[in-house]
Amino acid sequence: MRGPHNIWRLVRTGATFERTGAMKVVLDAMDAPKPLRVLARVLGWPFQWLGYKGDAAMPPVTRALTALGPAYIKFGQVLSTRPDVVGDELAEQLRVLQDKLPPFPRAQAKAEVERELGLDVDEVFSEFSEPIAAASIAQVHRARIAETGQEVAVKVLRPGIERAFRKDVDAFYLAARMADLFAPGAKRLRPMDVIEHFDGVVRGELDLRLESAAASEYAANTADDPGFALPPILWNMSSRRVMTLGWAEGVNLGDNAALDAAGHDRRALGERVLSMFLTHALRDGFFHADMHQGNLKVAANGDLIAFDYGIMGHIDEYTRRVYAEILFGFIRRDYKRVAEVHFEAGYVPADRDVDEFARALRAVGEPIFGMDASHISMGRLLAYLFEVTERFGMETRTELILLQRTMVVVEGVARSLDPHINIWEVARPVVEDYIKQSIGPRALGSDLLKTARVMARFGPRLPGLVESALIAQTHTDPAPSGPGWQALLWPALGGAVTGGLAVALVMSLG
Repeated sequence: MRGPHNIWRLVRTGATFERTGAMKVVLDAMDAPKPLRVLARVLGWPFQWLGYKGDAAMPPVTRALTALGPAYIKFGQVLSTRPDVVGDELAEQLRVLQDKLPPFPRAQAKAEVERELGLDVDEVFSEFSEPIAAASIAQVHRARIAETGQEVAVKVLRPGIERAFRKDVDAFYLAARMADLFAPGAKRLRPMDVIEHFDGVVRGELDLRLESAAASEYAANTADDPGFALPPILWNMSSRRVMTLGWAEGVNLGDNAALDAAGHDRRALGERVLSMFLTHALRDGFFHADMHQGNLKVAANGDLIAFDYGIMGHIDEYTRRVYAEILFGFIRRDYKRVAEVHFEAGYVPADRDVDEFARALRAVGEPIFGMDASHISMGRLLAYLFEVTERFGMETRTELILLQRTMVVVEGVARSLDPHINIWEVARPVVEDYIKQSIGPRALGSDLLKTARVMARFGPRLPGLVESALIAQTHTDPAPSGPGWQALLWPALGGAVTGGLAVALVMSLG
């Protein structure tokens, strides 16, 4: 039954893109192959009368996605983090895509809260406001808990939003399969990978328990960060479709006049936004990936408050170490070392020339360092770096693209507060501190201790594993001696010695 409905949705989508003029813009931005262009025009052009007109004041792509509804708006926002797919220019246009939609009635929101939490809203809350913000997936109400008087924000999913998104995502999958089938040249755009990435993001945002968990982890990581605060999650009033957290009172970070009137130091705030983001990305590997002014406030005491945790970024520890050393190499303008790190990490194929790669990196770094401090951009550096590494055979990694796009947004926020901020001066101590903590004797001791713990878990099984290996060797070699025995025993002995050394080294460092 879904097949005809999905085809009809694609026809409606194509018609809207044709009618708004967005079709050509998108295909040009993606450098789409001719078969895909023909397929798109065939789907859309004959049915233009079915397409939505949208707001004529908007740019074509923004106009089309907004007219098509919540799933398309969210899709555009996710694509804004993938310039590797849609190109830099279109990604920049999509980044400002707004998902402010008409709110649903307060009575309906209260009914959703009661159904999800099994609580009488009028008994639990002495106040429950009209919607104060409404987006594509959920809306937010300001409320007050009757028993304690605590002010809270209550986020409620739109009724039926899961089913509506599922229908559109199914149609997106069909479109990706059709692109693969009828336009083989489009495979370089990885349409199925893009839709799977979008599907994963949306599934996370449609379960507010996951956003609550992300907020909880983020709060635990940043609990000791001075000048940075997060509103607490109220788990007893949160569920899959409802999220309740403390109310964040403060001045919006995008309102410079209000910040000045409140006596806040905008230069210090700009530096803090940047240093906090870098600290969270490097130290924790878990960062807020939607840090625009609308998601940041300044409390009366000057603390920076972040909220809305629907999009969070994650980078594993190994990748963080590699990119910290790469950034540090750029800060020192040691391009040969930056090139060597890429080769050591296996990011660039070993058959490429390291000196040639270092020269390409110099071409990236020197123009940026030659700029006035107010124009130096770490986000631009990362973008250029990805271009160069791609030319040398490095595969694009989604989590690093998200890091780079967030870096651009954070730099924009910092510069809106202080146009003359020197990005590198703020970044250098954060990167240097991380380097000292993660690449040094203490870090080596920590790594060896982790290895020892893994070895200890397998300790009870080690005799059995060695015995099984020896029996297997005996069956293949009736007289096991010399190299055969050594090949079996040395790994076991080496592991035991490594574990012992690890424990001893960590104890000496402690």
